[in-house]
Amino acid sequence: MIAAALAYPMKTAIKPVVMCESFILVMLFHPFVRYNGHTFNLALVRYNAQAICRENMQTEIKVGDNLKRLRKEKGWSLDTAAKETGVSKAMLGQIERGESSPTVAKLWQIASGFNVSFSSFITTSSNNELTSLFRDANELRREEYNVGFFVSLLFPFEPALGFEIFELTLAPNYQHESEPHNRGVTEHILCISGEMAVLFDGQWHTLRAGQAVRFNANQTHGYKNIGKENAVFHDVIHYPGK
Repeated sequence: MIAAALAYPMKTAIKPVVMCESFILVMLFHPFVRYNGHTFNLALVRYNAQAICRENMQTEIKVGDNLKRLRKEKGWSLDTAAKETGVSKAMLGQIERGESSPTVAKLWQIASGFNVSFSSFITTSSNNELTSLFRDANELRREEYNVGFFVSLLFPFEPALGFEIFELTLAPNYQHESEPHNRGVTEHILCISGEMAVLFDGQWHTLRAGQAVRFNANQTHGYKNIGKENAVFHDVIHYPGK
């Protein structure tokens, strides 16, 4: 039996979006939710009927270490990694040594070449044990090179679930385009606030708060803010066979 002691305003809508055995993932559409005396803003909760634990809200950014670890696991030299990812050997070496920090677009390119999730590069290895997590986007959010693109990794990739969840914020007029991911990868976009457009199948599709879309991500795709305020959305990325 699943139980949770969430106290929330009556207008808050909590809807399950993913189920895996006793685990339910819920998105909170109201900007504030209270739990155990704490207020969460634009937060996500994953819980089950077992004991609840908390995770440090500060995501550990260890891109270089993870890149080196993943490369060695595959038995790749820097030359091979450069060939598979399309990123130069020099840049990969700089990233591994912590001398260079890749953009989100570049990291996606590397992840696609390695055929791994995006979050594999920016979190520590999972212990494969699914626990209840409380994540606050405000504490996780970081700006991508001061260009008006903010990224919060809400839930890193878990092999048992096969997906990762981001909260993304676009400043007015900002546009971000991504290269195709590997075959079978799908993205689920839910607009939380503002007005935005999503590029897939060669066209831009408008989304407003509360609207959602799913598309195959093995194509050029993108997101842009077409409103006057920040556009905030959740991006659930699912990887096949993981």
